[in-house]
Amino acid sequence: MPRPREFEPEQVLDTAMRAFWERGYRATSVADLVKATGLQPGSLYGAFAGGKRALFLASLERYSKLVVPEKLGALDDPAASLAEVRAYFDGLVRDLTTEEGRQGCLLVNSAVELAATDPEVAAVVRGHHARLRDAFTRALRVAARRGVIGPAVDVAGAARLLVATSQGLMVVGKVDPDRAALEAIVHHAFTGLR
Repeated sequence: MPRPREFEPEQVLDTAMRAFWERGYRATSVADLVKATGLQPGSLYGAFAGGKRALFLASLERYSKLVVPEKLGALDDPAASLAEVRAYFDGLVRDLTTEEGRQGCLLVNSAVELAATDPEVAAVVRGHHARLRDAFTRALRVAARRGVIGPAVDVAGAARLLVATSQGLMVVGKVDPDRAALEAIVHHAFTGLR
């Protein structure tokens, strides 16, 4: 008779997610995951069939469900407008100027590390980009209806630019977390919305 599980899979997943977020996929060994989670390799593989890769993909999913909504904040609200878009970017800048925030985004980090060679990771990152694009598009449409942005603004194009800016900002912030430089990037991204 198999022994009952003596651990919470979600807690293990949270711990593994943090390890991948801090180190990246390639730099996180199975030994690192065993040490972080406190599980033996057999238990880890038993809980996450497919090993390290399955645990990593599950971590990306967990990050998307738990961390991304927290970062989106009010931008996820259907009534969000330009102020909520700006608040999202201000939050990114604030995060990137802290020690913990310099870890960046697990999805952006994974895109840089793996998306060019791993179709599954690329698909997850594309899904994240679509989520951001949809949130920006919705908010910019609300802003256009309220007259907050100029009538000539191409909402779809502006939303794509904001996705690219947000993702690039997180990469720049890892290398040069200078608040003034990050704020200047955000300022210029918003200039075309008037």
